[in-house]
Amino acid sequence: MTAPTLDAFSELLEPADVHVAQRLCTLTDEPDPNVALAVAFAVRALRAGSVCVDLRSLAEQIGQPELPWPATQDWLTAVKASPLVNQQVVHVRSDADADLIYLDRYWREEQQVRDDVLALLASRQPTAAPGLERLFPMGWEEQRRAADIALAQSLTVLTGGPGTGKTTTVARLLAVLAEQAALAGRPQLRIALAAPTGKAAARLLEAVRSELGALDAQDRDRLPALTASTLHRLLRPRPDSGSRFRHHRENRLPHDVIVVDETSMVSLTLMARLLEAVRPDSRLVLAGDPDQLASVEAGAVLADLVDGLGARKDVRIAALHTSHRFGVRIGELAAAIRDGDAERTVQVLRDGGDHVEWVDADAPGERLRDVLLPPALRLREAAILGDAQAALNTLDEHRLLCAHRRGPFGIGHWNRQVERWLTDATGEPIWADWYAGRPVLVTANDYGRKLYNGDTGVAVVRGEGLRVAIGEQEFAAGRLAEVDTMHAMTIHKSQGSQADEVTVLLPQQESRLLTRELFYTAVTRAKKRVRVVGTEASVRAAVGRRAARASGLARRLAV
Repeated sequence: MTAPTLDAFSELLEPADVHVAQRLCTLTDEPDPNVALAVAFAVRALRAGSVCVDLRSLAEQIGQPELPWPATQDWLTAVKASPLVNQQVVHVRSDADADLIYLDRYWREEQQVRDDVLALLASRQPTAAPGLERLFPMGWEEQRRAADIALAQSLTVLTGGPGTGKTTTVARLLAVLAEQAALAGRPQLRIALAAPTGKAAARLLEAVRSELGALDAQDRDRLPALTASTLHRLLRPRPDSGSRFRHHRENRLPHDVIVVDETSMVSLTLMARLLEAVRPDSRLVLAGDPDQLASVEAGAVLADLVDGLGARKDVRIAALHTSHRFGVRIGELAAAIRDGDAERTVQVLRDGGDHVEWVDADAPGERLRDVLLPPALRLREAAILGDAQAALNTLDEHRLLCAHRRGPFGIGHWNRQVERWLTDATGEPIWADWYAGRPVLVTANDYGRKLYNGDTGVAVVRGEGLRVAIGEQEFAAGRLAEVDTMHAMTIHKSQGSQADEVTVLLPQQESRLLTRELFYTAVTRAKKRVRVVGTEASVRAAVGRRAARASGLARRLAV
């Protein structure tokens, strides 16, 4: 078929978008190029993280009114009448606010997540918990309220920003549930701790164990030996299929309690696979910060759960609000960004202080040299001396976070720039990928070596060669292929981690990656001090631009 409408939108659509749309139309004998256009934009939406596309607001969202957009009502009518809809290749969901177009897989996954969430919420759990007041004493009122909500629901959405006590709540909730089971004469609880990435799972386990270590011996003894894994490993991938798992609706997970941390990073597809594997009588706790960046893949499930379930009268969200991590000014900055208040954000940055600094410049090279070179030199010195622990400690002191991978505001540019500064400062050129003091970020899970996507390390001198210290392990440098240099890292990769001091490099205001969620995520990685590098125009653009993801899940959950 000819598709002049598709040709007119070639600057917005990738060849793959067009190819999939044309192929589906050919298979279903759909001749209308406007229907093909709708399907192409549905495919494009998935690449941008949406699970569907809203025809009613699409032209406004893209912001190119000069293009030959079909009239919305005629466009929607054509799609609804299409063989693609009759044969359930494409689905349409319309209400007062939107006309959503889905590809079949994501329609079904969204409906399944809605059904499984509501089914879990409908199952009853014992709520009597005599240990609640003891394990959440005075001063822990916010966390106690959250635990009380979790006791009453089979599925709990536990939300809060960094430092609000989500992990503390989880750990002590587990102790309450273990006591509850013991007093009822039930067997010891089977508990699973999981997260989207191996690094996040390891941090969850470390934090829960640390909190449990402060409890009485009797509380600790009631709990099993805890481990943590990625969600993929918990569900056990089938070797013959990258998207299917051994645990599913016919072979459920055996656990009584499942805790998932960093739920904002969980895609719609992965959440569907998890929910279908959870036993109806299990407890599921989904913890995370809905204001952070959503998953790399399609969906914004945590935000949808908060919006959808929060609109129901029969469900409560366990929300924590008070942060105990930040200096006051970092907390104020994070709150202003989260609330979309550009004036307050700019004012907090202008006021500055011991914990907040603003470098209002679009060419910050000299200032960044003063910030980045000293820790790189300390890292190199510790590595040459073979002091792996000192090198790792230095690595956790500072992070440079970028929105982009490429270009003048990208990690590639700044990694190379720091290496040039090191060469200038030491007089020793860096000729190879591996050198003493090279900071690295692990980019893929290696379960055999207990290395996880997001782990960080440093190359240190050992004898005649280099070894890479990652946590308490060391590896031959040449045998680690799945690593990136980490003088700078992307904000997406930083999610779930922290550093004492963080420098956030904002791109120019036109960057499509510059969003409120990105800015908030970057700022909240700092424990003691945050430095924002970027113009006022970039700051205002970031605060004012939401990372909009089209989804119908919140609407489905709310009714």
